[in-house]
Amino acid sequence: MGLRPAFLEPVLMPDALPRIPTDVTAQTLRSLEQCGDPRLLEIVSALVKHLHAFVREVRLTPDEWMTGIDFLTRTGQKCDAIRQEFILLSDVLGVSMTVDDVAHAEVPPNATESSALGPFYTDDAPEIEQGGTIARSGKGESVLVRGRVLDVRGEPIAGALVETWETDGEGLYDTQYANRVEPDYRGQLRTNAEGAFSFVAVKPVSYSIPTDGPAGEMLRATRRGTMRPAHLHLKVGAAGYRPLATSIYSAGDPFLFRDAVFGAKSSLVEEYRPAGEGAATHWILERDFVLADA
Repeated sequence: MGLRPAFLEPVLMPDALPRIPTDVTAQTLRSLEQCGDPRLLEIVSALVKHLHAFVREVRLTPDEWMTGIDFLTRTGQKCDAIRQEFILLSDVLGVSMTVDDVAHAEVPPNATESSALGPFYTDDAPEIEQGGTIARSGKGESVLVRGRVLDVRGEPIAGALVETWETDGEGLYDTQYANRVEPDYRGQLRTNAEGAFSFVAVKPVSYSIPTDGPAGEMLRATRRGTMRPAHLHLKVGAAGYRPLATSIYSAGDPFLFRDAVFGAKSSLVEEYRPAGEGAATHWILERDFVLADA
Protein backbone atom coordinates (compact mmCIF):
# COMPACT_ATOMS: atom_id res chain seq x y z
CA MET A 1 0.00 0.00 0.00
CA GLY A 2 1.15 3.53 -0.69
CA LEU A 3 1.93 6.17 1.96
CA ARG A 4 -0.85 8.51 3.16
CA PRO A 5 -0.50 12.04 1.84
CA ALA A 6 0.94 14.41 4.46
CA PHE A 7 -2.11 16.69 4.37
CA LEU A 8 -4.25 13.81 5.67
CA GLU A 9 -2.16 13.33 8.82
CA PRO A 10 -3.55 14.88 12.03
CA VAL A 11 -1.75 17.95 13.35
CA LEU A 12 -0.52 17.27 16.89
CA MET A 13 -0.19 20.25 19.25
CA PRO A 14 2.95 20.18 21.39
CA ASP A 15 2.39 19.01 24.94
CA ALA A 16 4.26 22.07 26.29
CA LEU A 17 1.75 24.59 24.94
CA PRO A 18 0.51 26.51 28.04
CA ARG A 19 -3.18 26.76 28.80
CA ILE A 20 -4.75 30.19 28.39
CA PRO A 21 -5.68 31.30 31.93
CA THR A 22 -9.38 31.72 32.68
CA ASP A 23 -9.18 33.62 35.99
CA VAL A 24 -10.02 37.08 34.69
CA THR A 25 -9.32 38.83 38.00
CA ALA A 26 -5.84 37.30 38.21
CA GLN A 27 -5.15 38.14 34.57
CA THR A 28 -6.22 41.74 35.07
CA LEU A 29 -4.04 42.13 38.15
CA ARG A 30 -1.04 40.61 36.34
CA SER A 31 -1.53 43.09 33.49
CA LEU A 32 -0.79 45.89 35.98
CA GLU A 33 2.57 44.50 37.13
CA GLN A 34 4.59 46.91 34.96
CA CYS A 35 2.94 49.99 36.46
CA GLY A 36 5.70 52.25 37.70
CA ASP A 37 3.58 54.30 40.09
CA PRO A 38 3.13 52.40 43.39
CA ARG A 39 0.13 54.44 44.55
CA LEU A 40 -1.63 54.13 41.19
CA LEU A 41 -0.96 50.39 41.25
CA GLU A 42 -2.44 50.12 44.75
CA ILE A 43 -5.58 52.05 43.79
CA VAL A 44 -6.27 50.33 40.46
CA SER A 45 -5.52 46.85 41.85
CA ALA A 46 -7.96 47.37 44.73
CA LEU A 47 -10.54 48.77 42.32
CA VAL A 48 -10.26 45.69 40.10
CA LYS A 49 -10.57 43.30 43.07
CA HIS A 50 -13.63 45.05 44.51
CA LEU A 51 -15.39 45.54 41.17
CA HIS A 52 -14.93 41.91 40.19
CA ALA A 53 -16.09 40.79 43.64
CA PHE A 54 -19.15 43.05 43.34
CA VAL A 55 -20.10 41.51 39.98
CA ARG A 56 -19.85 38.01 41.44
CA GLU A 57 -21.63 38.91 44.69
CA VAL A 58 -24.75 40.31 43.00
CA ARG A 59 -24.48 37.96 39.96
CA LEU A 60 -24.70 40.95 37.61
CA THR A 61 -26.44 40.11 34.35
CA PRO A 62 -25.37 41.48 30.93
CA ASP A 63 -28.55 43.57 30.76
CA GLU A 64 -27.91 45.04 34.21
CA TRP A 65 -24.32 45.77 33.24
CA MET A 66 -25.50 47.65 30.13
CA THR A 67 -28.02 49.56 32.25
CA GLY A 68 -25.17 50.63 34.51
CA ILE A 69 -23.04 51.69 31.53
CA ASP A 70 -25.95 53.76 30.22
CA PHE A 71 -26.47 55.33 33.67
CA LEU A 72 -22.81 56.40 33.93
CA THR A 73 -22.84 57.66 30.34
CA ARG A 74 -25.84 59.87 31.05
CA THR A 75 -24.22 61.06 34.27
CA GLY A 76 -21.24 62.31 32.28
CA GLN A 77 -23.49 63.90 29.66
CA LYS A 78 -25.25 65.85 32.42
CA CYS A 79 -21.97 67.52 33.47
CA ASP A 80 -20.92 70.89 32.12
CA ALA A 81 -18.82 73.88 33.16
CA ILE A 82 -21.06 74.71 36.15
CA ARG A 83 -22.82 71.42 36.93
CA GLN A 84 -21.01 68.31 38.18
CA GLU A 85 -23.43 65.39 38.20
CA PHE A 86 -20.66 62.94 39.11
CA ILE A 87 -19.97 64.85 42.33
CA LEU A 88 -23.70 64.82 43.07
CA LEU A 89 -23.78 61.06 42.47
CA SER A 90 -20.76 60.61 44.72
CA ASP A 91 -22.51 62.72 47.38
CA VAL A 92 -25.78 60.77 47.42
CA LEU A 93 -23.91 57.43 47.51
CA GLY A 94 -22.04 58.60 50.60
CA VAL A 95 -18.69 58.32 48.81
CA SER A 96 -17.82 62.01 49.14
CA MET A 97 -18.21 62.02 52.92
CA THR A 98 -16.37 58.70 53.24
CA VAL A 99 -13.41 60.17 51.33
CA ASP A 100 -13.66 63.21 53.60
CA ASP A 101 -13.65 61.07 56.74
CA VAL A 102 -10.54 59.20 55.60
CA ALA A 103 -8.75 62.44 54.66
CA HIS A 104 -9.41 63.99 58.08
CA ALA A 105 -8.83 60.93 60.27
CA GLU A 106 -5.74 62.45 61.88
CA VAL A 107 -6.97 66.04 62.25
CA PRO A 108 -6.78 67.31 65.87
CA PRO A 109 -10.13 67.02 67.67
CA ASN A 110 -10.34 70.77 68.34
CA ALA A 111 -10.08 71.61 64.63
CA THR A 112 -13.34 72.45 62.87
CA GLU A 113 -14.92 69.42 61.24
CA SER A 114 -15.23 69.30 57.49
CA SER A 115 -18.37 68.67 55.46
CA ALA A 116 -19.37 67.99 51.86
CA LEU A 117 -17.99 70.44 49.31
CA GLY A 118 -20.96 69.67 47.11
CA PRO A 119 -21.42 70.08 43.35
CA PHE A 120 -22.16 73.83 43.40
CA TYR A 121 -18.77 75.26 44.33
CA THR A 122 -17.32 77.57 41.67
CA ASP A 123 -14.03 79.46 41.52
CA ASP A 124 -15.51 82.74 40.29
CA ALA A 125 -16.75 84.15 43.62
CA PRO A 126 -16.07 87.90 43.74
CA GLU A 127 -13.94 89.52 46.41
CA ILE A 128 -15.92 91.48 48.99
CA GLU A 129 -14.92 93.89 51.73
CA GLN A 130 -15.32 93.08 55.41
CA GLY A 131 -19.04 93.42 56.13
CA GLY A 132 -19.91 93.28 52.44
CA THR A 133 -22.77 91.26 51.02
CA ILE A 134 -22.62 88.10 48.95
CA ALA A 135 -26.36 88.28 48.14
CA ARG A 136 -26.63 90.87 45.42
CA SER A 137 -30.18 89.99 44.35
CA GLY A 138 -31.34 89.83 47.96
CA LYS A 139 -33.76 86.88 47.85
CA GLY A 140 -34.21 85.87 51.47
CA GLU A 141 -33.86 87.18 55.01
CA SER A 142 -30.52 88.90 55.53
CA VAL A 143 -28.02 87.59 58.07
CA LEU A 144 -24.76 89.01 59.37
CA VAL A 145 -22.18 86.22 59.51
CA ARG A 146 -19.11 86.90 61.62
CA GLY A 147 -16.35 85.01 63.35
CA ARG A 148 -12.64 84.34 63.46
CA VAL A 149 -10.18 81.93 61.88
CA LEU A 150 -7.85 80.40 64.49
CA ASP A 151 -5.16 77.75 64.72
CA VAL A 152 -5.46 74.76 67.05
CA ARG A 153 -3.63 76.74 69.76
CA GLY A 154 -6.27 79.45 69.67
CA GLU A 155 -4.10 82.01 67.88
CA PRO A 156 -5.72 84.14 65.17
CA ILE A 157 -4.73 83.57 61.55
CA ALA A 158 -4.46 86.85 59.68
CA GLY A 159 -4.95 86.90 55.92
CA ALA A 160 -6.82 83.59 55.75
CA LEU A 161 -9.01 83.26 52.67
CA VAL A 162 -12.68 82.69 53.48
CA GLU A 163 -14.85 81.60 50.54
CA THR A 164 -18.59 81.20 51.02
CA TRP A 165 -21.58 80.22 48.90
CA GLU A 166 -25.23 79.31 49.44
CA THR A 167 -28.66 79.10 47.86
CA ASP A 168 -30.94 82.07 47.70
CA GLY A 169 -34.06 82.24 49.86
CA GLU A 170 -35.91 80.11 47.31
CA GLY A 171 -33.49 77.21 47.71
CA LEU A 172 -31.63 77.59 44.41
CA TYR A 173 -27.95 78.20 43.72
CA ASP A 174 -27.11 80.86 41.17
CA THR A 175 -25.78 78.18 38.80
CA GLN A 176 -29.25 76.62 38.66
CA TYR A 177 -30.68 79.68 36.91
CA ALA A 178 -30.50 79.49 33.12
CA ASN A 179 -30.07 83.28 32.86
CA ARG A 180 -27.05 83.44 35.22
CA VAL A 181 -24.72 86.19 33.98
CA GLU A 182 -22.54 86.65 37.07
CA PRO A 183 -21.97 84.89 40.39
CA ASP A 184 -24.45 85.59 43.19
CA TYR A 185 -24.75 84.33 46.76
CA ARG A 186 -21.00 83.80 46.62
CA GLY A 187 -18.04 85.76 47.87
CA GLN A 188 -14.52 85.63 49.22
CA LEU A 189 -12.63 87.80 51.68
CA ARG A 190 -9.50 87.83 53.84
CA THR A 191 -9.41 87.82 57.62
CA ASN A 192 -8.00 90.92 59.34
CA ALA A 193 -5.06 91.10 61.76
CA GLU A 194 -7.21 89.56 64.52
CA GLY A 195 -8.28 86.69 62.25
CA ALA A 196 -11.80 88.12 62.09
CA PHE A 197 -14.21 88.19 59.16
CA SER A 198 -17.76 89.36 58.58
CA PHE A 199 -20.14 89.39 55.64
CA VAL A 200 -23.83 89.60 54.88
CA ALA A 201 -25.67 86.60 53.43
CA VAL A 202 -29.25 85.33 53.51
CA LYS A 203 -30.55 82.89 56.09
CA PRO A 204 -30.19 79.43 54.53
CA VAL A 205 -33.25 77.32 53.73
CA SER A 206 -33.72 73.60 53.24
CA TYR A 207 -33.75 72.53 49.60
CA SER A 208 -33.93 69.53 47.33
CA ILE A 209 -30.83 68.47 45.44
CA PRO A 210 -31.34 68.51 41.64
CA THR A 211 -33.45 65.56 40.58
CA ASP A 212 -33.49 66.12 36.81
CA GLY A 213 -30.42 63.93 36.21
CA PRO A 214 -29.29 60.34 36.81
CA ALA A 215 -28.55 60.96 40.51
CA GLY A 216 -32.15 62.06 41.08
CA GLU A 217 -33.37 59.13 39.02
CA MET A 218 -31.49 56.76 41.33
CA LEU A 219 -32.95 58.38 44.44
CA ARG A 220 -36.49 58.01 43.09
CA ALA A 221 -35.88 54.39 42.13
CA THR A 222 -34.65 53.60 45.65
CA ARG A 223 -37.37 55.72 47.31
CA ARG A 224 -34.87 57.96 49.05
CA GLY A 225 -35.36 61.54 50.16
CA THR A 226 -33.82 64.38 48.17
CA MET A 227 -33.68 67.13 50.80
CA ARG A 228 -30.67 68.83 52.35
CA PRO A 229 -30.89 70.72 55.65
CA ALA A 230 -30.36 74.48 55.51
CA HIS A 231 -26.65 75.29 55.45
CA LEU A 232 -24.04 77.87 54.55
CA HIS A 233 -20.93 76.62 52.72
CA LEU A 234 -17.47 77.86 53.67
CA LYS A 235 -14.02 77.04 52.40
CA VAL A 236 -11.16 78.37 54.53
CA GLY A 237 -7.46 78.29 53.76
CA ALA A 238 -4.16 79.81 54.82
CA ALA A 239 -0.49 79.08 54.16
CA GLY A 240 0.85 76.46 56.56
CA TYR A 241 -2.58 75.03 57.43
CA ARG A 242 -4.77 72.24 56.12
CA PRO A 243 -7.52 73.61 53.87
CA LEU A 244 -11.02 73.29 55.26
CA ALA A 245 -14.26 72.81 53.33
CA THR A 246 -17.21 72.84 55.70
CA SER A 247 -20.76 74.05 56.24
CA ILE A 248 -22.75 75.58 59.06
CA TYR A 249 -26.12 73.86 59.50
CA SER A 250 -29.19 75.57 60.91
CA ALA A 251 -30.33 74.36 64.34
CA GLY A 252 -33.81 72.86 64.34
CA ASP A 253 -33.86 72.03 60.64
CA PRO A 254 -36.12 68.99 60.08
CA PHE A 255 -33.65 67.41 57.64
CA LEU A 256 -30.56 67.39 59.86
CA PHE A 257 -30.98 63.64 60.40
CA ARG A 258 -32.13 62.95 56.83
CA ASP A 259 -29.48 64.75 54.80
CA ALA A 260 -29.49 63.33 51.26
CA VAL A 261 -25.69 63.64 51.05
CA PHE A 262 -24.88 62.74 54.70
CA GLY A 263 -22.95 65.97 55.28
CA ALA A 264 -24.59 67.29 58.46
CA LYS A 265 -22.57 66.93 61.68
CA SER A 266 -23.55 67.88 65.21
CA SER A 267 -20.48 70.08 65.74
CA LEU A 268 -21.45 72.19 62.72
CA VAL A 269 -24.99 73.06 63.87
CA GLU A 270 -25.53 76.67 64.99
CA GLU A 271 -28.40 78.89 66.08
CA TYR A 272 -29.30 82.05 64.19
CA ARG A 273 -30.34 84.78 66.60
CA PRO A 274 -32.55 87.75 65.73
CA ALA A 275 -30.53 90.89 65.09
CA GLY A 276 -33.01 93.07 66.94
CA GLU A 277 -35.11 96.07 66.06
CA GLY A 278 -33.34 98.67 63.94
CA ALA A 279 -30.45 96.34 62.97
CA ALA A 280 -29.18 96.31 59.40
CA THR A 281 -29.94 92.58 59.02
CA HIS A 282 -32.68 90.23 60.22
CA TRP A 283 -30.34 87.66 61.80
CA ILE A 284 -26.86 87.19 63.21
CA LEU A 285 -24.71 84.05 62.95
CA GLU A 286 -21.44 83.84 64.87
CA ARG A 287 -18.97 81.03 64.34
CA ASP A 288 -15.19 80.59 64.64
CA PHE A 289 -13.21 78.19 62.45
CA VAL A 290 -10.13 76.34 63.65
CA LEU A 291 -7.58 75.14 61.08
CA ALA A 292 -5.22 72.22 61.63
CA ASP A 293 -1.52 72.61 60.90
CA ALA A 294 -0.48 71.34 57.48
